[in-house]
Amino acid sequence: SAAFRYSKLRWLLTIAGLVLYVADIWTDIGLALKYFQEKQYVWTGLTLMFVLAGLLVTQIFSYAWYRDDMNDVLRNPEGRSSVAGMSEGGLVALHLFGVGIFTRYYHLLRKGFKVVWTKTNSYTLEQRRDVHHNLFCLATDLSMLKLFETFLESVPQLLLQLYIVLGHDESSVLQYLSMVFSFFNIAWALVDYRRCLRRSLPQIREMPSGLPTAIYLMYKICTITTHILSYGLLLILSIYSTVALTFLWLLGTTWAHFLQTNFCSSKGLELLYRAVIGVILTFTFFNVKGQDTKVAMIFYYVFHSCINLMAPLLLALLRPELQTSTFLPTVSCVIFGGSLLGLVSLVVYYVLLHPKGKWREADEVDGLGKETDGMTKIRNFLQP
Repeated sequence: SAAFRYSKLRWLLTIAGLVLYVADIWTDIGLALKYFQEKQYVWTGLTLMFVLAGLLVTQIFSYAWYRDDMNDVLRNPEGRSSVAGMSEGGLVALHLFGVGIFTRYYHLLRKGFKVVWTKTNSYTLEQRRDVHHNLFCLATDLSMLKLFETFLESVPQLLLQLYIVLGHDESSVLQYLSMVFSFFNIAWALVDYRRCLRRSLPQIREMPSGLPTAIYLMYKICTITTHILSYGLLLILSIYSTVALTFLWLLGTTWAHFLQTNFCSSKGLELLYRAVIGVILTFTFFNVKGQDTKVAMIFYYVFHSCINLMAPLLLALLRPELQTSTFLPTVSCVIFGGSLLGLVSLVVYYVLLHPKGKWREADEVDGLGKETDGMTKIRNFLQP
């Protein structure tokens, strides 16, 4: 069907995603250099740390998935020691130099160009469906890596720069550029991953464009932004709030461990995956196992709504001098209004606009779905 075709627009949007990804990284690197020149070594180190954390983790997973493809008898029945035209040594070199994501972009754009921009009648209907499905599988792998990078780099970076701007009264054009690109990268990664994964799963209905996508984006952006602002206020109150954030990360990681995720082909990689899930859960709800999420989601957002209420109130009580400035009332209104709008959007989306129309399916494809628990299984299942 047309909904499951990899279109010219989708190909162009892939380029837009690549541009946004590069812009986000380079503005952060430029900001780190600026801090270094100003002898702000702590800010320099933290800014670079988040860039490197996102880069390192995505290279590890990208290489592991290429290796899985190489060792997969369904995808590589001849047992070739290469994948996507690259030898194992070439794969290692590319990922050591940090260009694993760019390699995936290159392969997706090259294959996509041949399919959507070149006229050919040599495919049967079934072959054409398989080719387009394969493109969406490649896009889903890439969007998953981008999602990891977003929560390891863009989201913490946005929190750090907000803390510096609000808490230390230091602002520059480069800081605002970094925050803007981080914000748009977050929005892009969230919608792109959800749409790509839904399209790559035959048993899952497509996420409609237009209003449903806009409401879903509103729900995610509002809840994530208010969490970031609340955490920023807590950090302004005391730098020791980092202990509380670390505890929230450990809580999310423990929850993923408790659910016994089976996403990766090795135990070490599985532990890293659970740690990444812990980071994601610090900022937004993520269904790890594709199970019934109604109770878990309600508990999650009730807990985080309490944090959103508590952070401005604690700052107002313990830092009374801030009550006279416009800063605290403005940020508090954004947090309260954003929380309300985000939660209303969440209810509207899952009650009225979700493709399956049931709360039981809430956020199901954030994880791997009921029938495909584990990255090896889903990737084997997805590839024609």
